[in-house]
Amino acid sequence: MLVLVAPGQGAQTPGFLTSWLDLPGAADRVGAWSEAIGLDLVHYGTRADADAIRDTAVAQPLLVAAGLLSAAALGDITPGAVAGHSVGEITAAAFAGVLGDTAALTLVRKRGLAMADAAAITPTGMSALLGGDPETTIPHLDKLGLTPANVNGAGQIVAAGTLEQLAALEADKPEGVRRVVPLKVAGAFHTHHMAPAVDALAHAAEALTPADPRVTYVSNKDGQTVETGAEVLKRLVGQVANPVRWDLCMETFEKLGATALIEVCPGGTLTGIAKRALPGVKTLALKTPDDLDAARELIAEHSA
Repeated sequence: MLVLVAPGQGAQTPGFLTSWLDLPGAADRVGAWSEAIGLDLVHYGTRADADAIRDTAVAQPLLVAAGLLSAAALGDITPGAVAGHSVGEITAAAFAGVLGDTAALTLVRKRGLAMADAAAITPTGMSALLGGDPETTIPHLDKLGLTPANVNGAGQIVAAGTLEQLAALEADKPEGVRRVVPLKVAGAFHTHHMAPAVDALAHAAEALTPADPRVTYVSNKDGQTVETGAEVLKRLVGQVANPVRWDLCMETFEKLGATALIEVCPGGTLTGIAKRALPGVKTLALKTPDDLDAARELIAEHSA
């Protein structure tokens, strides 16, 4: 059984969309999306520097566009399940047919703007903790006033909070944590700091008419499968200010009988976690179009 997943913010790198735009029709498609949401995705995906694409209002629609473009390049596929990490959930909602591509990009553009506004209120950020045991790490974060914003499994938790709290974490690591790595994000996402963005996103969601998922949709909130489009949309809104439980998503993949996992562009983060947490599952990350042939072979082998 094949699982198709989409990465979250921080996966972007300068120029990562360049080679994808050489595919037939790709530049026109991304150009149309750019016009629809009022953001030059071609520029940001090819020529903009790291600081420019770190901007939340830019990074989020850019990641969704890249995920949609790379998935479309695979052809007409029907995965056994879909999921996305953080903003990747919107990409996954489009994979599942809950939202059309333009609707997904319109929603994520508003999400990015709202979260950027919320992040501007207080200087905040996120850092990945490599190693350690959640039973030890999470109480330590609580002591420092930090939130375990992403519980990713395979020994990785992402802490979020003020820059002062993150500096204190660097100086006082939990037992067993090898490294604390600052992430390329502009705020403490999936924490109470994002509460102002929830209202803005809820208002934007009112204009959408979601369809029920055509394939199994696995939610970040609790790793559960979601059967209605209305519930998917509700969770997309609330998840902005609540922790991502990717560890529970992977447990669900295992229960569903996953045998292969493909991560759309810019792939790498989620496949890396899966290699450690799901050792029996074959993984492939779409980084450039050169990965498409191998992905199609994996699809042919593992799709129902």
